[in-house]
Amino acid sequence: MMLPIRNSSKLIILALVLITAFGCQSKKKAMQAKNAAAEKAKMEQEAADRKLQAEEQARKAAEEQARREAEQRANESKTSTPATKLNQYFGAIANTNNVSSANASINEALSLFASPETPVLIVISESDGMKDYDKPTTIKQYLNYLKDQKKNPNAISDIKTNGEGKITELELKKN
Repeated sequence: MMLPIRNSSKLIILALVLITAFGCQSKKKAMQAKNAAAEKAKMEQEAADRKLQAEEQARKAAEEQARREAEQRANESKTSTPATKLNQYFGAIANTNNVSSANASINEALSLFASPETPVLIVISESDGMKDYDKPTTIKQYLNYLKDQKKNPNAISDIKTNGEGKITELELKKN
């Protein structure tokens, strides 16, 4: 009678060892899966953090670039003389092939003047301090002339302004 009990206890112990072994393997696999999931989540979080940092850096760089450009425009407008601005407008109006663009430049240029009827005098000759002028015109007519001719044949000789800084008379000379 002892023999079957002894054999059965060996079977029970063997079964317990097998259950424990397979149970440990399942725990190991579960632990490995849990660690893999945690590692994956950690990597995804780090990638998301890097992406946020890159976006933040790009935003800051864009803001800095916009600030520098605004500062540069402000400095240019402070240092730009009416003659410089006017020459830029004259070139833009004369060199564009787009009528609506030319008209927009004309309207912008007119903002520099006290009135669209501001006189424009064109010096055709000068001797001994005496100037001979072409037929007087207005700034609006002259700007439309530039648009139609598609060239700027004159250079700025003299500009008179009022107290507001608006141009009240423009003198040009033939190139």
